[in-house]
Amino acid sequence: MAELFEDLNPPQRLLMGPGPVNAHPRVLAAMSAPLLGQFDPQFREYMKQTSALYRGVFQTANRWTLLVDGTARAAIEAALVSLIEPGDRVLVPVFGRFGNLIVEIARRCGADVRVIEVEWGKVFADEALQATVSREKPKLVAVCHGDTSTTMAQPLAALGKACREHDALLYVDATATLGGMDIQTDAWQLDVVTAGLQKCMGGPPGSAPLTLNERAERRIVRRRHIEAGLQDNKYKAGEGPIIASNYFDLAMIMDYWSDKALNHHTEATSMLYAARECARIVLQEGLANAFARHAAASRALTAGLKAIGLELFGDQDHKMPNITGVHIPRGVDGEAVRRALLAEHNIEIGTSFGPLHGRIWRIGTMGYNAREDAVLATLDALEAVLAAQKFKLPRRAGVDAARSAFG
Repeated sequence: MAELFEDLNPPQRLLMGPGPVNAHPRVLAAMSAPLLGQFDPQFREYMKQTSALYRGVFQTANRWTLLVDGTARAAIEAALVSLIEPGDRVLVPVFGRFGNLIVEIARRCGADVRVIEVEWGKVFADEALQATVSREKPKLVAVCHGDTSTTMAQPLAALGKACREHDALLYVDATATLGGMDIQTDAWQLDVVTAGLQKCMGGPPGSAPLTLNERAERRIVRRRHIEAGLQDNKYKAGEGPIIASNYFDLAMIMDYWSDKALNHHTEATSMLYAARECARIVLQEGLANAFARHAAASRALTAGLKAIGLELFGDQDHKMPNITGVHIPRGVDGEAVRRALLAEHNIEIGTSFGPLHGRIWRIGTMGYNAREDAVLATLDALEAVLAAQKFKLPRRAGVDAARSAFG
């Protein structure tokens, strides 16, 4: 087999798409630390430290703040399969691809799913969500905070209040926003929030932070079952139906992360190191500073894109600060531009999905890449590639406008 292939030597890319992004060097260094056994006292201490750090990142006092091993979707599925009992009414506001993902997972859980939708590029008015919660009276509302498919972010504070008023749990997918946008888990009355490392947290995909409060804990614990090989003579199963997934059973994952350390899976050691370091970096920078850095990169990128004659996509009042949608100009081959950026400049930007496929590019400024040199390099390369496609633009205008926006 060709000497079992050559040594790994991936090219040095600047990942300026919707994620994953380049991991912070400190995170990569943390991942090279020696492995420990999952019940080693030092490793259990690292688990406790990771919980404490993510309470800071999620802005919560929730005891159950932990990691689900897997990409961000693993935590989404863990939350939904553990919260939803067959027949439960679940309301899903959809404003992009990842709202549709929540719908699919909820249906697989046997939920009675009620869907409301807005045009991609817009978000829901608070009043519309409040009225729908009041009318549908769901047991669970499940919503994406920032949907990278449309680059839009849904406001949450009013929705959290409405869910409490009508005794509905509120689940939020914050995969694309944690670390880059304000997410006030407790103040906004969010019952369960999940995320990933590979976007604003500046890490690799493969570990998914999750936090849940006592309201969600009560729903989950009533379905608590322990595997037969782990039960003792004091064991009593929960009164609710068993959670359909073993791997994503949050009741068992909570037991594993608790002081009981009840065996469930083998914690992904190096990924825990990565998640721990991601949180340390964000908290050392300060949440307000991290949010401001993402916002500054967004302002500079959008100023540069407009300066070279490109049109931004969607409702700019609700655009995520870490990703920007931009219309592909008429007469320009969008995929040829992406290929040239990668081949000639080692820069990756994103394509689009569904009704937006072939209509927009998505450019990320998130995590470690939400910085001036990355934004300027991307704009410079994009100008060069567009000029080669005979798109008329004032050369260096984008870079100059972005540099001016950075101040």
